[in-house]
Amino acid sequence: MAEDLIFYANPMSRARIARWMLEEVGAPYRTEWLTFDGSMKSPDYLAINPMGKVPCIRHGKTIVTEAAAICAYLADAFPEAGLAPPTDKRGDYYRWLFFAAGPLEMAVSIKAFGLEVPKERHRSIGCGSYESVMDTLAYAVTQHPYITGDSFTAADVYVGAHISWGLQFGTLEPRPEFKAYWDRLKERPASKRATAIDDEEMHRQLAAAKAG
Repeated sequence: MAEDLIFYANPMSRARIARWMLEEVGAPYRTEWLTFDGSMKSPDYLAINPMGKVPCIRHGKTIVTEAAAICAYLADAFPEAGLAPPTDKRGDYYRWLFFAAGPLEMAVSIKAFGLEVPKERHRSIGCGSYESVMDTLAYAVTQHPYITGDSFTAADVYVGAHISWGLQFGTLEPRPEFKAYWDRLKERPASKRATAIDDEEMHRQLAAAKAG
């Protein structure tokens, strides 16, 4: 039943990653749209996610936050979707999923905010240098058609979403390796459905805010 899987989201957030994953899974779900300074900070939602952020899913009695964790959870909860490799072949799957959640996002955020880690402190920070992260990401997306090999997985949802965002907003170097990888993903029907749903809600919220 749709009520068994609830998705807490805002269309102008990382919830777009989880939406894409939900559409890839194909299981019925219900969306609860939240606003940043309103319902996302309400007592009811803070009881679900004390961070007061999205994305978040509630699957029965299970609550999962953080986009990478949601991708991994949904792949395991709905194995029929085939979005996770067999457990004995998950090295690259876990490696690149959490590389994107950790070093990649950290390095991109540091650069986007105009900050700079002194070269002598690179060993002290999890992401090292921005340049080494870009080189590592380029390596990851050129070893196989997809992150884990010849099959699309939840790791491609997460890594692909970051690359799409980075190319669109200029937070990633526009390397041909990144574009080629994203070109292999962007026409997926689930990605298009997810984008259409979130774009429609984004326009609705923006229009409502403009109307006052």
